[in-house]
Amino acid sequence: MKRWDDQIVVGLGELLWDCFPDSRRPGGAPANVAFHAQQLGQRGVVCARIGDDELGRELLAYLAARDLDTRYIQRDGSRPTGYVTVNTTNPDRPSFVIHENVAWDALEFNEQLESLMGVAAAVCFGTLAQRSPRSRETIHRCLSATQNALIVYDVNLRQSWYERDWIERSMRTAHVVKLNIDEVAVLARVLETESADPQRFAADLRARFGVELVCVTRAEEGCVLIGRDETADVPGVRVELADAVGAGDAFTAALISARLRGWGLQRAARFANEVGALVAARAGAMPALQAELADLVAKAQAGSYPESE
Repeated sequence: MKRWDDQIVVGLGELLWDCFPDSRRPGGAPANVAFHAQQLGQRGVVCARIGDDELGRELLAYLAARDLDTRYIQRDGSRPTGYVTVNTTNPDRPSFVIHENVAWDALEFNEQLESLMGVAAAVCFGTLAQRSPRSRETIHRCLSATQNALIVYDVNLRQSWYERDWIERSMRTAHVVKLNIDEVAVLARVLETESADPQRFAADLRARFGVELVCVTRAEEGCVLIGRDETADVPGVRVELADAVGAGDAFTAALISARLRGWGLQRAARFANEVGALVAARAGAMPALQAELADLVAKAQAGSYPESE
């Protein structure tokens, strides 16, 4: 029988604290992906950098208590652990103030990371951690060190922390590109594509960068997955929203899990929608949902989500 927990899913980039008006909670998009991949049955590994401070030690303790491997999280003696101020006045579309000159801006490539990348089944990275030249080069050296990994670029634009060169370099590296419908509009302008229509936009990315699969999420409207020979367009899942922080990252983790399991796009899209909705109904980006997610995996494996309509 296939052991899914032998498949290493790396979240490469930022690990930080999401600071809400009344609390702070662990976050960082790639770290969230690794966290939920672990809950979905794979082996989630966070590759990031934190400060040698109390906030960093709390993050390590949080992840270790949930059985994540923390050996690849670097410590920085001169920069603090990263943090983000989150505004959830509109819970559907939270806004973020992302503070600068923090530890994940100084991620270093080393033999330990190189070795990990060689055995990873999937690596997920984004745009934000590329704002620093040092971390940007580390991320791309890591991606170059992969062997047979599924490389997922979760675009995840934040504030003004993106440039065309970074995005195009990332697109050329990725097998899967995931972004939301608002980001499609932004990238259609930045990349000068012919259209912001998801289908035509995806066709442009495949032609220009060799991307195999484009996933566009549309909040309550669901998602569309567009591959070379197959498209899945599925509606959203209604939930009582707590906050949307981390829901997209949980969706990404579920999409990665589905692809590693060999599921078709229709089943993958429905499964990822369900996982994202479950996290949106809980507070914070890393809620403990292992039992609930195991039920969703079993449901998908039993054929509750058809491979085609």
